[in-house]
Amino acid sequence: MTSTKIRGVLSPVLTPFNAEGAPSTPRFLKHCRSLVEQGVGLAVFGTNSEANSLSVKEKRLLLDALVEDGLPVTRMMPGTGCCAVTDSIELSQHAAELGCAGVLMLPPFYYKGVSDEGLYRNYATVIDRIGDARLRIYLYHIPQVSQVPISLDLIERLLKAYPESIAGIKDSSGDWSNTLAMLQRFQPHGFDVFAGSEGFLLATLREGGAGCITATGNVNAAEIARLAQTWQNGDADAQQERLNVIRGIFAKYPMIPAMKAAIASETGDTGWSAVRPPLVEMNQDDTKRLMGELSAAGYRLHNARALAHADA
Repeated sequence: MTSTKIRGVLSPVLTPFNAEGAPSTPRFLKHCRSLVEQGVGLAVFGTNSEANSLSVKEKRLLLDALVEDGLPVTRMMPGTGCCAVTDSIELSQHAAELGCAGVLMLPPFYYKGVSDEGLYRNYATVIDRIGDARLRIYLYHIPQVSQVPISLDLIERLLKAYPESIAGIKDSSGDWSNTLAMLQRFQPHGFDVFAGSEGFLLATLREGGAGCITATGNVNAAEIARLAQTWQNGDADAQQERLNVIRGIFAKYPMIPAMKAAIASETGDTGWSAVRPPLVEMNQDDTKRLMGELSAAGYRLHNARALAHADA
């Protein structure tokens, strides 16, 4: 993996599906290229990618397709955390061999109430078995979904044992006090903290953080990236408020179906609406309501033209 650490805005890239329910590689590649062109990195196989509804084989094939299409590996942080440590090893090793900037790793999340010792052993096993100095792991803290929190003490222990491999964290807890504690305790030592939403982007950057990894980077990429690039300008607070408005509209609805519905509506490509079970696509009434609220807020999808008319 690259020695230059990834920073700024990344998005857990939505995974489009074709009529047969398989990942739509042409749509996926177009979307990823458009995000990079707007200044947003690729945290493929994240929560909003429906990653845990994808097989290891599907993830490997999509990651290979990105590299073969010439997308920059220095802007990639694929999600590789699985319940089975062997799956985490396979995906993480593949990403390291491809030269990705890092991997975003959920804790094993099926068993609840596990100890820090158990989580430490999971991450240590991945690092030791791969044995590749290029591996850079970004921990993924999303306790409201995983029900398996990553504690500050666990981070400290991992950093002491594997200072070269443990590169940072995405804090999707939604608890600013927790993010701030990570920023103050670990960021000065080179452990990069990414907020889990653009709602905390400006605050994170002002505290020396690395940026954010955010779902709505899929649908508001240019504006979020602009704040990350100009956060020291006089209009930064106004930019943040604008981002909060758009984020708030999407947050009223199931996030993944809502973002896919917005892309489908803006591009005219109805195939973008498809999700994998157990998720269900947005119905017409909710889609109409969503698009009405977005229109009233002056929203538009900057990359609509680039995504239109992709082969399935």
